[in-house]
Amino acid sequence: MKHKDQRVAVLVDIQNLYYSAKVLYKKKVNYKNLLTESVGNRKLIRSIGYGIATEEASEDKFFDALEKAGYEVKTKDLQIFPGGQKKGDWDVGVAVDAIKLSKHVDVIILASGDGDYIPLVEYLQATTGCRVEGVSFGESTSMRLIESLDDFLNLSDDKGKFLIR
Repeated sequence: MKHKDQRVAVLVDIQNLYYSAKVLYKKKVNYKNLLTESVGNRKLIRSIGYGIATEEASEDKFFDALEKAGYEVKTKDLQIFPGGQKKGDWDVGVAVDAIKLSKHVDVIILASGDGDYIPLVEYLQATTGCRVEGVSFGESTSMRLIESLDDFLNLSDDKGKFLIR
């Protein structure tokens, strides 16, 4: 149940949402509207976007725009392994921050469709008393993740609000 006295933290897996929007709709996510709608009339304590920085630094303007939209942006460098394989994810960082923040908020909102977060959701619900809500595109979200959440905002239900060109 949502109410105005709830303290909320929003944790956004930028790569997950970015690629979902790109593959599903060939568009970009409106992160400002995502933040506004997911928090609603509740008290936003912290919002963090987790991104990957490339050598070209082509995403710097995007990260600046996220900060202007109300996010603290955390970045890590893209890892390139011998053979050319690339890796960049924040799963562990998001999980650690969620556990730390759960002591200071009533609700953790995970903006990701990644089923790897199911153990985190279950841990937070069982040990901290926090509600855990999710925000993502339903078509690219793990069904088991949706089932484990206390609430789920499907960004695909209002593409006009949550997508930009």
